[in-house]
Formats: sequence, structure tokens, C-alpha cells
Amino acid sequence: MELLNQTLKNIRGLNSEIMEEARVHQDNLTKPKGSLGRLEELAVKICGIRAELNPKLAKKRVVVFAGDHGVVSQGVSAYPKEVTSQMVYNFLNQGAGINAIASAVGAEVEVVDIGVDYDFPDLPGLVKRKIRKSTRDFTQEPALTMEETIQAIEVGIERAKKAKAEGVGIIAGGDMGIGNTTSASCLFCAYLGLKPEQVVGAGTGLAPDKIKRKIMVVKKALALHKGFFSHPLETLSALSGLEIAGLAGLFLGAVEERMVVLVDGFIATASALSASKLCPMISEHLIFSHLSEELGHKLVLERMGAKPLLDLSMRLGEGTGACLAMAIIDSALACHNKMATFKSAKVSEKI
Repeated sequence: MELLNQTLKNIRGLNSEIMEEARVHQDNLTKPKGSLGRLEELAVKICGIRAELNPKLAKKRVVVFAGDHGVVSQGVSAYPKEVTSQMVYNFLNQGAGINAIASAVGAEVEVVDIGVDYDFPDLPGLVKRKIRKSTRDFTQEPALTMEETIQAIEVGIERAKKAKAEGVGIIAGGDMGIGNTTSASCLFCAYLGLKPEQVVGAGTGLAPDKIKRKIMVVKKALALHKGFFSHPLETLSALSGLEIAGLAGLFLGAVEERMVVLVDGFIATASALSASKLCPMISEHLIFSHLSEELGHKLVLERMGAKPLLDLSMRLGEGTGACLAMAIIDSALACHNKMATFKSAKVSEKI
């Protein structure tokens, strides 16, 4: 708990003075004011995050947290829970979607076993920080104890601090956990007062009758734990996945370290929302990478006041959308740092 408390204490807002300087700089570049649209907004925001006028963010990393979910026993997924451990091997063998996209944009992929129901041997590239093997079935009891929840969050904070120490400037979080859209849906309902029908979708490809069952499972969980929604740590303990809590910690730790944080899709947004409930100030730091195809994501982002960069009908998770958005961050900073000003290029300004 000490690490979490210290992290929450250390988080600061964006540097408004640097952002104003960055806006003036953008307006003096050889282009009509505002003509680069959201690229300009991104560059200014990143200057505020980093508290520097010409930020350089050469090293990129996606941290993928993997964990299993006890609620899978309720028939909420189209895939068996064994897929979680199998996909961890796929990540390590460079065979997953996140590996391909990370390679394309020049990002590293770190894989963290925070709660997979499987005993992995020591493997190159695998960070073994298992809190427990799978969460409990939250239709019967809380998914996690308070201690386990805090441990998971602090694992995420530790991974952010390690990334910072290793020179990472842009970080994204990915997820792998069969059943985790059910957990995320529960969290959205608990935090935002949404109805299960508004946020429960097909996940990995459920048939319509299975979606109805998934909605009933979410309703049952919410009814069981409705007395534990007054504090975000209680909500996470009742309904979260270990990878979701770990991702929340990653976001908190990365914001504390003034790294550029890209939020992926449906699951990562549940983590970002959880983190913002613990520390509302981090919301201004986060960059939401894309709109997931998963039902309810658009509504949740609207409720959070978040505007995603991309809309490519993606719903894979793993950090894939956030990784794609890293190329946009690169472009925004390239324009900000490398374009000439009207004065330096001796170009006439608008009359």
C-alpha cells in the first residue's frame, strides 16, 4: 500500500506554462494555424506531460498483463481459459497481433504473468509476478481480496518505474485474459451507473444467446457486490481482473513518471477509469488511442470525456490499438520539433 500511496501523492498535473509556449511555437511553424489539427493538440499536450518544449521520445514499450478470470466458469466466453496461457506463449514467440504491430512501429513488448492459471517455466521475455492463479468467480464472492488488488496495482506501478529507468518515453498497456470483457463491463456499470445491456457485447465472439447469459452474469455480480462501490479499491476487489488492476497501476506509475501514456481499447479503458477514480488528475494525462468495436466503449469514452485518436473497428486488445497510435505520436512530435518557423525559413506570414 505504501508504493500506491506514494504514487498517488506524487502525481502532478500538466505543465500549463510549457503548454502555452508550445502553442505559440505551433502557431509560428510554416503552416496555417491549426492546419495539423489534432497533431498540434497532441504535441502541445505531450509538452505539458513531459514539462519540456521539445520532447524526444525515442523508446516505446507495450506492457501486456495476463491473468485468468474465475467468472469464465459461468459460460461468458467463446474460448476456454487455457487460451490465456497459450497466448502468453504466442506473445513470447512473436506470433501475436501485438508483436506484429509493435515491430512495425518500433516498440518493445513486455509480457507480465500477473494471474494466469498456469505454471510457466522461466522464459526469456516473461516477467513472472503472479499474485494468484486466476481471480475468484465474482458471481459467488469478490474476485480479489483487498491485499491482492493492491499488490496487482503495485506490480503495474513497478513496471512503469522500470520502464522509465530503462529510457522508455511512450508506454502502452495491453491485456490478455479470457473472460476479461465481463469484468470490464461490471466495472463500467459500477463506476458510471450504466446498465449491463449498454456495455455487454460479444467479447471474443459470443453468439446472441450467450450474450444474454453474459448480461445476466453481470447483473448477478452487480447485485451481489452493490454495497462495495463507494471506493474504487473496493470496486476493483469485487469485480476486477488481476490484469485490469495491474494495468491501472501501470497508468498511475507512468503518469507519476511523466511518461506519455496510451490507453488501448475496452479492457484498458476499464483500467484507466479505475486509475482515474483513484486519482482524478491522471485523466488529463491519458491519451486514448482508439474506439473499440466492443459494445459500450463509445458510451464509456463519452462519459469519461475522452476523444480517441483512431476508429478502425478493432477489438483485439493486447495493446494493439495503442501501439498503432504510437506512430501518430511520433508524427506529432516530428512536426513540432522539426518543422521550420516562418522566421527561420524566411517564409512570409499571413497578411
